[in-house]
Amino acid sequence: MNRLTSWYQGLQPRERRMVTLGAGALAVLLLLGGVLLPLQSALSSARQRAEIRRDDLEWMRRNAPLVAAGAALLPADTGEPPVVLVDRVAREAGLGGALRGTQPSGAGVRVQLEAAPFDTLVSWLATLEQRYGLGIESVTVDRTAAPGLVNASVTFNQAGH
Repeated sequence: MNRLTSWYQGLQPRERRMVTLGAGALAVLLLLGGVLLPLQSALSSARQRAEIRRDDLEWMRRNAPLVAAGAALLPADTGEPPVVLVDRVAREAGLGGALRGTQPSGAGVRVQLEAAPFDTLVSWLATLEQRYGLGIESVTVDRTAAPGLVNASVTFNQAGH
């Protein structure tokens, strides 16, 4: 440090002013580039993140009723084996007289129906898929001599299988 001071003292007054001004300019540049610009950038990023989060919160508040209503549409877990579930829901739908067989088939269930009302069959299939999460793997429907009645073979699989 003594060496620097003696060098500075050895300069002409005009040179000292130039060195002092240069050192001051360098200090200002270092302050701006090393402290203030990164601080301003961090502050700008924080404001942007806060605005995005505010927008997200507003969206969530606006759509909370829809999300809550959607939770009610999730498949019900009755705890029943698929064979029992399919048979029970078929009888509740009014297809008990048309049921000719219900048997396990891999991870799903195979059902045979004879002389089933077509509209009731479609409603039953929709109920099992939407309310209980049973997917339809395959369906074979044949018409009968009686109008509106069909013979059907349906194979269901559990969601995710």
